[in-house]
Amino acid sequence: MEEPIILYEDNQIIVAVKPQNVPTQGDSSGDVSLLDQIKNYVKVKYNKPGNAFIGLVHRLDRPTGGVMVFARNSKSAERLCAQMENGTFEKKYLAVTVGTPLDRRAKLINWLVKNEETNTVRVALARTENAKQAELDYHVLEEADRIALLDVTLGTGRSHQIRVQLQNIGNPVFGDAKYGGDTLAKVHNLALWAYSLSFAHPVTKKTMVFKVFPPLEKTPWKYFNVEKYINTVKPE
Repeated sequence: MEEPIILYEDNQIIVAVKPQNVPTQGDSSGDVSLLDQIKNYVKVKYNKPGNAFIGLVHRLDRPTGGVMVFARNSKSAERLCAQMENGTFEKKYLAVTVGTPLDRRAKLINWLVKNEETNTVRVALARTENAKQAELDYHVLEEADRIALLDVTLGTGRSHQIRVQLQNIGNPVFGDAKYGGDTLAKVHNLALWAYSLSFAHPVTKKTMVFKVFPPLEKTPWKYFNVEKYINTVKPE
């Protein structure tokens, strides 16, 4: 089993990079998940008998890559989840859309409903049964030929949220076969990347910020000056 890319670890948390097309946790595919990899990494490195505890604090869609934090004990998991609830846990994404949104900056607020059978999400009326409010802010950073680079900050963490909300304004994410973003990109990965994570350390309370680049050599990222917008050092 290939070892995951670890950005930071201590006895409370592990911060890692999720590759694209790897599930965050086990699913019906039976494929090895990032959670499985992190558990195995801890078990081997620290010679832990049995199953190592790793708390899943947040998720990324299978086709989405980027930075994630995992808890190494239940108390840290509880405190990180509390930050998710009170809005102090910040997740930022880069997305490449088909076309450029009409508004260069905007807050999108929608009500979303998930179909568990088809694993798809749709925008619905607020009074629709099981509808959940979803909020995000986006900013258009650059434009290229028929595509645009967006910085997206989540206000909520709904399933497929960014993909569905951007589709709803007529600008699906590049490479998104599920939500209409594959018109220009049938052979490319989804152009959605969790590039920044900010939270308070569950014990020290120190603000922790981690940033990672998307695959800059690949389409469509190579058409933009991504380094200009991410203040970090590219991983070796």
